[in-house]
Amino acid sequence: MESYDALLASITPATGETRTILDPATGTAVGEAPVHTVEDLQAAIDAARAAQPAWAAAGHDARSAALLKAADAVERSAEELARLLSREQGKPLNGPNARFEVGACAAWLRATAATPLEAETVVDDGDTRAELHYRPIGVVGAIGPWNWPMMITVWQIAPALRMGNAVVVKPSEYTPLSVLALAAVINEELPEGLLTVVSGGRDVGEALATHPAIGKVMFTGSTATGKAIIRSSADTVKRLTLELGGNDAGIVLPDADPAAIAEGLFWGAFINTGQTCAALKRLYVHDSLYDAVCTELTAVAKAMPMGNGLDENNVLGPLQNRQQYNIVARLVDAARDSGARILLGGNPETGQAGNFYPTTLVADIDNNNPLVAEEQFGPALPIIRYTTIDQAIAMANALDVGLGASVWSTDLDAARDVAARLHAGTVWINKHGAVDPRIPFGGAKQSGYGLEFGVEGLKALGVPQVING
Repeated sequence: MESYDALLASITPATGETRTILDPATGTAVGEAPVHTVEDLQAAIDAARAAQPAWAAAGHDARSAALLKAADAVERSAEELARLLSREQGKPLNGPNARFEVGACAAWLRATAATPLEAETVVDDGDTRAELHYRPIGVVGAIGPWNWPMMITVWQIAPALRMGNAVVVKPSEYTPLSVLALAAVINEELPEGLLTVVSGGRDVGEALATHPAIGKVMFTGSTATGKAIIRSSADTVKRLTLELGGNDAGIVLPDADPAAIAEGLFWGAFINTGQTCAALKRLYVHDSLYDAVCTELTAVAKAMPMGNGLDENNVLGPLQNRQQYNIVARLVDAARDSGARILLGGNPETGQAGNFYPTTLVADIDNNNPLVAEEQFGPALPIIRYTTIDQAIAMANALDVGLGASVWSTDLDAARDVAARLHAGTVWINKHGAVDPRIPFGGAKQSGYGLEFGVEGLKALGVPQVING
């Protein structure tokens, strides 16, 4: 792509129904998204089925080479993609935001291409020889969210393509332009029909989850929608990878250094303005250093500028949509009404054009308060006091979700002992939310099932086949 305008023009439909996408920072128009139908979905699936056999037959080396070229294409258009992402999703260009997300897309494509996957000899005792292979599924359906629309789409499509599948993507209705643009860039290096984005409504998502030609659905989003996908996929016995809601707990142990961990705590909670499934959403701090952690975290939070994402100075942006803004506002208001102490924020400007909710820290809050018990998915962090480690672990484990968690301590052995007792798919030590394409990632309890990333992520996009003999 030569320019931002050229990128936007490449995804603007010439005919058919469209929908205007608005900038969550300004309320102005970003562009026109196609309103695809169930008939468009069927056409995409037909094209995918036609393209997939040759792609599967090409083999791992050829598919990996194509993914590396796709990564090059993303890097060629990186700034244009980041600007579109910032305008549509709201996240700033700088910080761990839009440019970071586009860079992660290229990095994940490269890592997925480079991950080795060899046939495994299960038994070879002279009488019996059995090998375990992973064959392509066929056509994979990928349903993505609005918070990290480009990066999570790559998390879904990169391993699917590497394993010899074709992919049909259904993006969030809030952020279709970002996904359409990313796919247009990646498709510069892929055979036609192999990767298609169908930018439709709920009817398209439901049809994708029930379609008999879709062999697997990968979904990142709410637990409620994940449960609906499980139900709708049953008749066709689809394989599923579900990364669902989280309400991640962090536990600060008594030996931690408040000043040393404050910035890590901040970004663990407020990356992407808190709109991250595996963000730190409730913080448990030992009574002996509670006040110090509150003071240090408040100082860091005050120094982080929030505003329009295209302003290079900002590192925090608006909430992507008004519905999410209202959820955050409701939960903070309920916390204030309950007698919790607002350390920072909680005072949004009325009548503003964008969905800006200020960075908010809430102290002296009961563990059963809705701001703690419900997933806020925004820039408001409750800080809960505890007196014993057993009490902190019990509170952290009390909810029915378990995507991630973290433990903060200068004693790594003590931190790992606590981590082992937490019910979460990933527990980080002295950081929160860091993902790595080499390290498997997935949830526990109602945060979903299945693993992404690394060798396990590749296997999840294949059908295991044992050759015995």
